[in-house]
Amino acid sequence: MSLRNNPLLVQLEAVVGTAGILTGKALAGRSAGIWSGSELLALALLRPKTTAEVSSVMKICRAFGQAVVPAGGMTGLAGGHESTKTDIVLSTERMNRIEAMDSRTRTMVVEAGVILQTVQERAAQDGLIFALDLGARASCTIGGNIATNAGGVRVLRYGMMREQVLGLEVVLADGTIVSSMFDVLKNNTGYDLRQMFIGSEGTLGIVTRAVLRLHEAPLAIETALLAVPSWDKVMELLRYFDAALPGALAAYEVLWRDFYELNTGPYSSVDPPLDTGTAYYLLMDVFISDHEYGRTRLEELLTTALEQGEIIDGALASSETERAKFWQIRESFAPEQDKFDLIYGYDVSLPLEAMEDYVVDVRSRLLERFSDASLLAYGHIGDGNLHFSIYPGAHRDRDAIDEMVYFPLQALHGSVSAEHGIGLEKKAYLKYTRSEAEIELMRKTKRMMDSDNILNPGKLFDL
Repeated sequence: MSLRNNPLLVQLEAVVGTAGILTGKALAGRSAGIWSGSELLALALLRPKTTAEVSSVMKICRAFGQAVVPAGGMTGLAGGHESTKTDIVLSTERMNRIEAMDSRTRTMVVEAGVILQTVQERAAQDGLIFALDLGARASCTIGGNIATNAGGVRVLRYGMMREQVLGLEVVLADGTIVSSMFDVLKNNTGYDLRQMFIGSEGTLGIVTRAVLRLHEAPLAIETALLAVPSWDKVMELLRYFDAALPGALAAYEVLWRDFYELNTGPYSSVDPPLDTGTAYYLLMDVFISDHEYGRTRLEELLTTALEQGEIIDGALASSETERAKFWQIRESFAPEQDKFDLIYGYDVSLPLEAMEDYVVDVRSRLLERFSDASLLAYGHIGDGNLHFSIYPGAHRDRDAIDEMVYFPLQALHGSVSAEHGIGLEKKAYLKYTRSEAEIELMRKTKRMMDSDNILNPGKLFDL
């Protein structure tokens, strides 16, 4: 049916304008996400420009019983933005303004479609930082970061996305606008409603605007890459550096040897800064408040760790270019995409003391069943967040591999999702982390706020 003959689409076009709705051939070539490799499926893609337009869209869609899938940068890894050809996809791409920046109160007011890197760059102009940082910074949006409660590399120092949000404006399933755009740190007035929407993956409301919390930028960032001989040393070094540099340790990433060797090998454009063949490689960012003393102090700590056998070798970045190369080893997925024709990605969390045995166990189970499979391990170990990139081999049995990864987390009191959310891919395994009472409370909340189940239906759990 053409737009002209579809009453729903006619009403939606009246709200967002001709430029704000794409259907049929106009959708051809629109990506379903940077990881999907496929075209977007939708009855129509809506691109409203204001909160009022989003509100009107939701009122119309509720009247028609029409499912709406919110979309930001579509960089999510859990399928939270996946849609079908019968869905309305509501993109915030035209809601991309930074409305206000106040360096005195260290706050920024933004629309949901603003790109994360744009926020970071605007904050830097005033000597501030927006603490959230992750590899998809150039394409992910603030609204998506809020909807998934994004984590990234600085959670150790600053916490998750929910710690970076002071206020929110959200449109509910019935079109109601809930505006709680506070710019104060302390607001102890009943239920903290903004937290209900942070991490809800667009199932309770559509985030349209936010007040973000900023921090003073460090004078400098020192980055070290270390070769570490054992998991015990990895844990000891976390305490060692955090205690010796209180408040300065911003990122603590660990790469298992297979991941490091792939990302510095023939499939990579980065030569190995360290060539030791050790079990673990530690990538560390330290925020410096004194240029001369800060680097000197870090060099002293590294020397002591080397002399005591805590590390086998190490390199301290001598320039921003070298620092970027160190981080490219951690953040680039090009080598695994070039080597393997398919990768399953996982993000879990569990206690540090259990992590080494867990990796060994998952790897052994995987290779025992699929001898041609491969497992790459890495992650934000400072906050207990572990990532796997798994090549499944010839069998491509995703369900079996998911079970190998997720099932052991129950006994370890771990989480099937540390930062990427649940979406579609993990909802069958939510029960491994959350009790039935918790899941049922989530369902009751969803039914209360979206009784017609039109906002991102089927994500997180089934009603």
